[in-house]
Amino acid sequence: MSFSRRKFISNSAGSIGLSTLIGSILSSFIEEKTKKKKSIITANSTILFQGDSITDTGREKKLELPNNANSFGNGYAFLAASSLLNSLPKENLKLYNRGISGNKVFQLSDRWEKDCLALKPNILSILIGVNDYWHTRDGNYNGTVQTYENDYIKLLERTKKELPDIKIAVCQPFILSGTSAVDDSFIKSFKEYQISAKKISDEFKTLWIPFQEIFNEAIKYAPAKYWLYDGVHAAMPGAQLMANAWLKIVS
Repeated sequence: MSFSRRKFISNSAGSIGLSTLIGSILSSFIEEKTKKKKSIITANSTILFQGDSITDTGREKKLELPNNANSFGNGYAFLAASSLLNSLPKENLKLYNRGISGNKVFQLSDRWEKDCLALKPNILSILIGVNDYWHTRDGNYNGTVQTYENDYIKLLERTKKELPDIKIAVCQPFILSGTSAVDDSFIKSFKEYQISAKKISDEFKTLWIPFQEIFNEAIKYAPAKYWLYDGVHAAMPGAQLMANAWLKIVS
């Protein structure tokens, strides 16, 4: 962060709300760190959010309707989708959330025909990785970072083969330590999964949404649990922060 921006923060923090200040800072951060030149969203686009519990956030899984609040849960995907539908009412967008709590990459693959390919999305957003590491810590999963990478590459290869014109956004998996579920022992090993996700994003030339870097910036202004209540799952301001970041990069 430049000196001029630090001076702005110092002079402005007392006069504008913290949430407004953080939103402004992170918008600038995203502009500096990404090279996206224009929106990939066009008229009649079908947009699919995929992932684990961070995307799922309690959505209903019987009807799984597009553009439906119950089918979107209450997290960043709902906020981002609501914003798009509000700002682009004439574009006839169709948005789905098919995140499922607890999923790892291989579980996405197991349901990919129904929960991705059959929907024929023009834009696919994937946030996956925390369970691929987290579940190894309690002995319930014996996958490695190489398993994660191999499974992720196969998933994207399959997707591109079936939907060659699809646009993909890979979201950086993230954690914050010093919280109820995450301590410093996570950081070194989990970093390998984050590096792998970025490598895959680069290989497939996807959009990249740097959630970890954004949350690292955010904790300069409020504690980790303010953004991620347990270090993994988004609290209300964290979900809004994620939605804003996603929209800034994708739309």
